[in-house]
Amino acid sequence: MLQKYSLFGGLVEEQIEGLLPFMHEEKFKPEDFIITEGKTNDKIFFLIEGQVAVSKKDIVLTRFSEGEAFGEMEVLDVMPAAASIKALTPVTVMSISNKSLREIYKKDVTTFTLVLMNLARDLVRRLRKMDEKFASSPPILY
Repeated sequence: MLQKYSLFGGLVEEQIEGLLPFMHEEKFKPEDFIITEGKTNDKIFFLIEGQVAVSKKDIVLTRFSEGEAFGEMEVLDVMPAAASIKALTPVTVMSISNKSLREIYKKDVTTFTLVLMNLARDLVRRLRKMDEKFASSPPILY
């Protein structure tokens, strides 16, 4: 089932099965904060069900739904959360901690590399989308 999602693109069934022991299912109720801006986060979350809002300084930037990942920025650059992620509906996620990523690397560097490449692709797609959104907004006059 997970092969259809971009985070697992290019992985064969055996590689995905090898990741499952490192993943944990978590559930959140509407209005629950999954990640809080400025706080430590050491997990990548993969949205299995539901919808979340991404906000910075109480301004909603975007929404994510099934199949999208979040939390990767903090795991990759080890800084406090850049934005808050709040459940809008009942949410089910699978999470992979930073520690688990290191274990995946030790166990299977090929799978680790594919997962990180997929994360990078997702980040680039998100950056392109934000660039387009910014470019289509009214110009800032100095």
